[in-house]
Amino acid sequence: MKKKIGIIGAGISGLLACKHTMEKGFEPIVFEARSDIGGVWNQTIQSTKLQVPKFYYQFTDFPWPSSVQETFPDHKQVLEYLRAYAQHFNIVPRIKFNTRVKSIDYVNSSSEYEDMVGMELWGGTGFAFSPAGKWEVSFQDARDPSSPLQVYQMDFVIICIGKYSDLPNLPKFPVNKGPEVFSGKVLHAQDYAAMDDDRAADFVRDKLVTVVGFQKSAVDIAAEVAARNGVQHPCTMVFRTVHWLITESVMLLFLKGLNRFSELSIHKPTEGFFSWLLASLLSPMMWIFITLIEWYLGWKFPLKKLNMVPTHGLLKQIYICMVSNVPRNFFNNVEKGSIILKKSGTFTFCKDGVILEGEHNHIPTDIVIFATGYRSDDKIKNLFKSTYFQKCIIGSSTPFFRNEKHVGSTFSHRKIQATKHKPYGSRSN
Repeated sequence: MKKKIGIIGAGISGLLACKHTMEKGFEPIVFEARSDIGGVWNQTIQSTKLQVPKFYYQFTDFPWPSSVQETFPDHKQVLEYLRAYAQHFNIVPRIKFNTRVKSIDYVNSSSEYEDMVGMELWGGTGFAFSPAGKWEVSFQDARDPSSPLQVYQMDFVIICIGKYSDLPNLPKFPVNKGPEVFSGKVLHAQDYAAMDDDRAADFVRDKLVTVVGFQKSAVDIAAEVAARNGVQHPCTMVFRTVHWLITESVMLLFLKGLNRFSELSIHKPTEGFFSWLLASLLSPMMWIFITLIEWYLGWKFPLKKLNMVPTHGLLKQIYICMVSNVPRNFFNNVEKGSIILKKSGTFTFCKDGVILEGEHNHIPTDIVIFATGYRSDDKIKNLFKSTYFQKCIIGSSTPFFRNEKHVGSTFSHRKIQATKHKPYGSRSN
């Protein structure tokens, strides 16, 4: 009998996993909570676009169509590209849309967890599929929270739910100093992104908006609000840490400079003497390269004037994959006054706005948008019914591989070879 593979999520990883397992002769079923494919590309703000050139963000066996001339396509073009991929490889019939997975659990026909001898082994035996274990995937109609649960048994499960959706990371506030005392509206960037373009425009039009955060979602939303409201209703950004924002041209330079050769200049764990010597000799070249780019960004944008020079080096952001492209005219809007930057360790709410740490006067606000990220570890942990597997997620040093997690008939961190075809790069939001 063909092995049944459960794939949770129909974003890029889910589509790729489905295609790969079909080619291997398995029987995949993709569970997708939305009514369409694309994941975060299907639900995002109007200005979202690729942060990397399209030729770094494509499937090796399905190039971008010639009609897409832009080097950095917008989210609608990316979504159409993914739809074409899914149609071309006949993936769509394998997808159960509007199906929300509530939990997954491991069941063993012999004794519970009997075959979990070694966590480093597929199926506890060295093979991907256990002769006794199955995964039970419980799901329901995403459009009706009261609908009954259904259960499918799978031989293998691939979790492709991503890190940037569903479970917002919201700060906690003291009693009577949180959103409950605020007369305006409070939402997360996820909720703002879920609005269509016209509704989002109406929502913020002629309103005083405060955006919390300084990562990509925050600067994109602030730039979008500023473009709609201008200096008459400026958008305020409240954040703890300044991050480097780079231009598309600098991103192109990065991708040319940060190659296999440049990796030789980086010290690595358990490196041998020759690797250590080579990295020691070449590391000054990397430092010069990054320093020149930091100098260029300081020259191009009024970072010193605005007190917006990050205290950390650009290389640190590169190492943790947190480099973001700056929205068009972002710093021009700051200088004009349509974006107001406020650095603060903490803040609290009052009836008519927010109060920054150490200040007495409040910032008048109608809408507060938290662009404060997501609780990605909790999101994947909550999928598992068993506390045994939940503990495997929390505290693990490698819970994700390019936002993709695979669980066989027992839990495993080994990576499926399908990832070699995954498009490189990242979305901008």
